[in-house]
Amino acid sequence: MKKAILYSALALAATLGMSSCGDDFLKIDPTGAVSEGTLTNDQGIDFVLTGAYASLNGMFAHQWAHPGNSIANPIIGDMMGGDAYKGSDTTDQPDWLSLETYSFNGSNPYILDKWTAVYEAVKRANLIISMVNKGGDAISNADQIIGQALFLKALWMFEGIKCFGAAIPYVSVEDYEANVDPQVSNVDESGNYVYIWDKVEADLKDAISKLPATWSAGEQGRATSWMAKALLGKVYLFWSSPYNGNNGSNPAKLADAKAMLEDVLNNGVDAKGQKYTLAENYDDLYRLATSDWTGESIIDIQLTVDGNNILTQAVYGGYYTGFRTINGAAPLGEGWGFYQPSYNFVNSMIVDANGLPLANYDDYATVAPPSVYNGTDIITDLNVTVDPRLDYAATRAGIPFIDWGTDMKPGWIRSISDAGPYQSKKEQPGLTEIAIPNSYSVSSVKNFHILRLADVKLMLAEIAIRQGDLETARTQINDIRKRAANSCVMAEDNITTGNHTLENMITGNIIQGTACNYRIGAYPSFASETDAWEALKRERRAELSLEGHRFFDLCRWGEVASVLGKYVDSEHTYFGKFTIKPANYAMLPIPTDEINTAEGRFVQNADWK
Repeated sequence: MKKAILYSALALAATLGMSSCGDDFLKIDPTGAVSEGTLTNDQGIDFVLTGAYASLNGMFAHQWAHPGNSIANPIIGDMMGGDAYKGSDTTDQPDWLSLETYSFNGSNPYILDKWTAVYEAVKRANLIISMVNKGGDAISNADQIIGQALFLKALWMFEGIKCFGAAIPYVSVEDYEANVDPQVSNVDESGNYVYIWDKVEADLKDAISKLPATWSAGEQGRATSWMAKALLGKVYLFWSSPYNGNNGSNPAKLADAKAMLEDVLNNGVDAKGQKYTLAENYDDLYRLATSDWTGESIIDIQLTVDGNNILTQAVYGGYYTGFRTINGAAPLGEGWGFYQPSYNFVNSMIVDANGLPLANYDDYATVAPPSVYNGTDIITDLNVTVDPRLDYAATRAGIPFIDWGTDMKPGWIRSISDAGPYQSKKEQPGLTEIAIPNSYSVSSVKNFHILRLADVKLMLAEIAIRQGDLETARTQINDIRKRAANSCVMAEDNITTGNHTLENMITGNIIQGTACNYRIGAYPSFASETDAWEALKRERRAELSLEGHRFFDLCRWGEVASVLGKYVDSEHTYFGKFTIKPANYAMLPIPTDEINTAEGRFVQNADWK
């Protein structure tokens, strides 16, 4: 696993005088008490580089780190992708509600937060490269430092592409150095969009050439060449994807994606030199004691504790996504109750007699959600058979909650009538994982996985389907499903009653005493490309659930209107909540404030003109 080393971004930003105002994101800020010249040495460069890594913590727009600008993408990736509701109640955070109901526009402040986060991080990376270039022979290991900065810059520029499309400004080091307000446009002199895929590609290729494959002890949280290769493979896949035909897509890049990702799968190693491999158990990816070096993580954020500073480990926005209470009382439960798994997501994890995803899961007339609220308690039908990965992503009443020894209570949810009976689980800490005493909701220092080997294997399965190789796609998907059968939540006497099992239909093994009925099987064959696509899409949703991927997948596949339109219909039938259908867009609007203050340099993207 590779880890980004995070320290207090607030302290660093204060020292360097870095601003994060939305309408001056491109500007070079004065360095304040510490001059750039003072920092142009090995120690100073490493100090500033630490600040660039700290950009992954997502604290650019508000005092409290929150999910709006986070690279974890719980709002854009999961909430807008139909895997989660806003949560809390309908009166809280109305700007999030407009994102959840697809009624937003370019004036939404959380869209501006994401834009700001992207370009603040790019500015930090450009600053590092500029300082190294100016430092000359006074800087040791200059190539490695530049390689790390290029990797972080590309990671954030790709984040910008995922959210706003590929026709966004690319700020080069030369642009950064030439003007306090770099005159960068997203169109050429003829008014045609300038797509920046090739610039991100060039930065990653340069990073690959400069970064080491491994690091020595004490430095193993830094970027490596294998991290850059994996990211470039994902960039290529997105670049080759259809979108809606208006994002500078290039189908020829599919071959490049395959070559790069196969190299990572077959030859890639983590920073310690260990070959990448799937974690033995799905649960290991989300527990503090095991998640660091499972062999599966390729790009991770490792959060840290700086005294009692909770903001150094808030990539999800702990106060926002934390449970309202634990065991019915503060101070262990001080969360605000946002980010709750949707009925649609939970039902998508119900399986058929073969342990495969249920086809009509969103037909609530025939497939009832397994948990309901009767006005007093949340009741879960533990006999409904589900994929075991569900209970690592969503907390459900009647199912033990990590190592707290209790199941979910109605009081944990701020408003069941507004957001349903489920709560997100992957980002939550166990009782023995609390990093800051009496600060349950915000004290998880578990890694956040930006890119892991399961994602690489599923991307290769997708490429195989697009190239007509259904058998290779089936093998990759089944590898993920075989691992998923290795772990499940077990019953506890004071919580779960009845005799429940995990049926591993791949090996024929049955595990007794599980928290509910689990079943998982492998695909025996794909009768058609359509069947293979459906399996791939359902597997990405199940395996990468609530990790910020869903909306971006739907965007690049050009399925926002069709899939999310159906989602809105199904949720409205059961839940009575949504009244607005998503438009057929593949990207968010460039923030209105940025358009207005760019003096004509920015043209709104094609989906939002």
